[in-house]
Amino acid sequence: MAVLFDLDGVLVDSRAAFLNSMTLALRDLELPAYPREALLPCIGPPLKLGFSELLVTTPEDPRVDALIAAYRGHYATISLTDTTVAPGIPAALAAIDEPKAVATSKPRHFAEPLLTALGLREHFTVVAGPELDARGETKAETITRALALLETTDAVMIGDRRFDVEGAHANGIPCIGVTWGIGAREELQAAGADAIIDAPLELGPALGVMSRA
Repeated sequence: MAVLFDLDGVLVDSRAAFLNSMTLALRDLELPAYPREALLPCIGPPLKLGFSELLVTTPEDPRVDALIAAYRGHYATISLTDTTVAPGIPAALAAIDEPKAVATSKPRHFAEPLLTALGLREHFTVVAGPELDARGETKAETITRALALLETTDAVMIGDRRFDVEGAHANGIPCIGVTWGIGAREELQAAGADAIIDAPLELGPALGVMSRA
């Protein structure tokens, strides 16, 4: 059974990098400043969706693409200095013998160097993420590609937002929700997470239950 991991909120804490990049991007475009509580829900979903909801508009609004471009311009460097590995993740990854992949809404262009800089890349056979375009790939599509690259449909997704649960179920695989990321337990429960854990060291036992199911 392969194990797919979301990146932001599961493997790494990217809140500081995201908030700092967004503050600069909003300032660049002369858009209003937003409180932390309004910005954090943008971590996890595809940027087109998250940013259009933030601006209370449609994904086709030109301001959305402009904000994505400005954000990415700052994030390319800020992410490498302001992102930290979630506590307990290295030990948890080392204890999992199954093939592992990253399935993230972060463009692969950013995900690969970030994983390398944080010393996590060696754990993963595959890193799947959207290309640097404005199409707005769904999490389900990203998971589909990860499974194709792994050449398996026997897998479980590890995620912290409803998008991870919904994307996994769209591909016919279960999802273990984690509470140390952005999404609350209530969000994961409402989305139908197959299990919910509170610490990385609970991953092994949870995966054992999934493999026997």
